[in-house]
Amino acid sequence: MKLFEMTALELSRLLQKKEVSAVEVTQSFMEHAEAVEPQVRAYITRTSETALAEAEAVDEKRRRGETMPLLAGVPLAVKDNICTGGVRTTCGSRFLEEYLPPEDATVVKKARAAGLPLMGKTNLDEFAMGSSTENSAFFPTHNPWDLQRVPGGSSGGSAAAVAAGMAPLALGTDTGGSVRQPAAFCGLVGLRPTYGRVSRAGVMALASSLDQAGLLALTTADAALLLGLIAGEDRDDPTSSSEPVADYLSTLQEGVKGLRVGLLTENMPEHFDREIIAAVHRAAAVLAENGAVVEELSLPHTGSSLEVYHLLCAAEASSNLGRFDGLRYGRSAGGENVAEMYSRTRGEGFGPEVKRRILLGTCILRESRYESYYLQALRVRTLIRRDYEAALNRFDLLLGAVTPTTAFKLGEKKDDPVAMYHADICLLPGPLAGIPALSVPGGLGSGGLPIGVQLTAAPFREEILFRAAHLLEQERGPGPLRSQLLPPAS
Repeated sequence: MKLFEMTALELSRLLQKKEVSAVEVTQSFMEHAEAVEPQVRAYITRTSETALAEAEAVDEKRRRGETMPLLAGVPLAVKDNICTGGVRTTCGSRFLEEYLPPEDATVVKKARAAGLPLMGKTNLDEFAMGSSTENSAFFPTHNPWDLQRVPGGSSGGSAAAVAAGMAPLALGTDTGGSVRQPAAFCGLVGLRPTYGRVSRAGVMALASSLDQAGLLALTTADAALLLGLIAGEDRDDPTSSSEPVADYLSTLQEGVKGLRVGLLTENMPEHFDREIIAAVHRAAAVLAENGAVVEELSLPHTGSSLEVYHLLCAAEASSNLGRFDGLRYGRSAGGENVAEMYSRTRGEGFGPEVKRRILLGTCILRESRYESYYLQALRVRTLIRRDYEAALNRFDLLLGAVTPTTAFKLGEKKDDPVAMYHADICLLPGPLAGIPALSVPGGLGSGGLPIGVQLTAAPFREEILFRAAHLLEQERGPGPLRSQLLPPAS
């Protein structure tokens, strides 16, 4: 097996034993990326020189006998709405095409301090608004399992990079499913942590009450390692939590015996692909066979999640994106006066989906509509949150679908925003409730495309998600799923 085919944990063990160097590992991923990136187009910016320099620094510390973090020398890809000091951060937008942040986001600081070489900045839907990575201002990203299909979004570049063997780990963001849906489409583990579990300092805001930095990995063990590294309170993010960070890796083998699992059957209406529904029921059966108590569960207000999410997200986005005015940073189109400059800059800088959501959000926040739309959405969000609180007092874990279908074709939904929004229908309740949610591979469909199943738990109980996901992985078979751009595991 070549180095770029290995999981982060496998690479970590080789590096700790000094059987390979961090430079060798990084070079393996870089060389493979040279071969497959033209087909996939996962990266907006590749940082090969930086990665090699950071890898050499790790090797030098090991030569000196320094004790290194577990992931030191394991390369990392970073979604391009997460700031990287001195490396452009575009948000997939012409507006920030040449923007160089003055410093790293907190999650990047932690990763670099732990010795993870930065492979590059990955493609995304502009300002994280989308579910296919087709809304990038630069180019669409292709799914490594089928190059004619989307990788999901908005963290599609991060998912594609990991699935194609161009990085073993990646950071993304999840506002309404933007880590979990690409994970499902690309055969990966994708985690949206509890709101506040991971710092958002230095992450470009979309909807501040919903945004959360997340991660993508080949296996649950890899995800557990990365979460342990990036989680924790941060003085630069007042929404971050002081809740202690668990040793997630050490709990993986504890299994699910005695856990109470709620099966969200209403999460899977009749129009979902039969294979998706079957995969969720297979997962339920595996959990039951291993000692969990599985019961069907209803969450009565989650049927309104789609409308509530898009009302609140659009309102918050319209406010957050007001900072992009052509005066302070980023693109400026000029004009004879401030009003003209503002209009031209935003008109030329933002793409169609971003403009759509800004206009919707501005409309919602008008005095005449504030009460009937925005405040009403907040009230229903409270009901959704209460549904989950009640359910998670009764159950340790909730199980359902991630997506209605496997990865759809490029262009299939691009010109139909409503159809695109409906692709996220299973993903939105979790962010509205502020709880952790994880997508784990549930096998392959008849077309050879990955299927994901979704696990949710109470706030700050990510270790339960990892335990259940790890068990499902072991029952599915050894090793991660492999896309067509990677050879089968030897």
